[in-house]
This record gives sequence, structure tokens and C-alpha cells, in this order.
Amino acid sequence: MSDVNGFQSIPPTTLADLLGREQVMDIGIRPLWPSPRRVAGPAFTVQCPPGDNLMLHAAIYRAEPGSVIVVEAGDVDYALAGGNVCAVAQRRGIAAFVVDGVIRDLAEVREMGFPVFARGVIPVPGTKKAARPLGGRVRCGGVNVNAGDAVVADEEGVVVVPHARREQVLLDARAKLAKEADESLDAWEAAHRARIDKILAENGFEG
Repeated sequence: MSDVNGFQSIPPTTLADLLGREQVMDIGIRPLWPSPRRVAGPAFTVQCPPGDNLMLHAAIYRAEPGSVIVVEAGDVDYALAGGNVCAVAQRRGIAAFVVDGVIRDLAEVREMGFPVFARGVIPVPGTKKAARPLGGRVRCGGVNVNAGDAVVADEEGVVVVPHARREQVLLDARAKLAKEADESLDAWEAAHRARIDKILAENGFEG
């Protein structure tokens, strides 16, 4: 899991530049409280049908410490988790929830500092009836996520790095950040202006 841990130092913006739009979750998946830190970890995938949260509640006891539990939910009408579930997940070392759905007890979750990225909150709890396999492919925020993919999330958004590409993407991201760190704003501005002026000229702009 060492290569996944390495993503803690990589901003989602850098990963988005490297991976493209298809690996970035839509803007509806956002931090539910101002998270003080970036979250990075291997995906533990969960699928919950509409109105039911059984498998997320099961997942907090089955995911390894450091995992990001990623949930495909069937609706935004019923909460998938509340304060106690988040507290147990935090105590068991789960890094975060990334949920294509909603939770409740936001004040409790915010106070304990457990990172949750979701579509919002609702006070109505779901039922616990539908058992589904854990660890399969899910779709969350418009992105296909497989168990073991690297999930990186902060206030900029949520990016998923496919498992097979983790090592190379991490190397490329570090190289990109190092290059950017060595470039002054003056140098960046000069290159940027030249690039913009070239594109405008190619499109017949004479202003």
C-alpha cells in the first residue's frame, strides 16, 4: 500500500492534469465539512440499493485501516450513515467515506473530524435489508471505481487513480510538481502569454 500512501502529497489538481476528466468525480461529491487535510487511500467499494445502507454499515468492519470506503448509492432520499457509523469507521482507521449519496448527523461528523465526501445530508435513515457483494466495481460521482484504486480527495475534488496505473501516475505527478516548484511566476507568465497569443493568432484574433 506504500504507493497509495504516497498520493497524500499529490493534489487532485495535479492528478486531474495527468488523468483527465474521466477520472475526476463530479462537483456534487464534495467535502461535507472543511476537511483540514488531504485524504488518500485504496478504495474499498460498496454498492447500496435505493433506501438501504446495510452494506456500508457492514463495510466499516471489513475494510482495512487506511481504506477510503467508496459507495454507489441508489438515491439521495435516505441517509447511508450517521454519527455513530462514522465514529466507528474513524476508530477502526478508515481514512474517509466517498459517497454518491447522503448521510446524516453532520454536526457530529464535523466535530469528530471524520472526512466525508458526499452529495449532502438528510435526516432520514435508510433500512438494512439488502445484502450485496463487497469489493466489486461501483460508479461514484460519474467515475468507475474498482477495489484497490487510489482515491485522492480534498477541497479541490475527488480523483480516482486506476490500480494498474498507480505507480506510473505517482512518478509522473512527483516529476510535474518538482518542475512546477522550480519555475518562477515570471517564467510561467512568459510561457503562458506566448502560448495564449499563439492560439489566438492561429484563430485569427488580432486584438
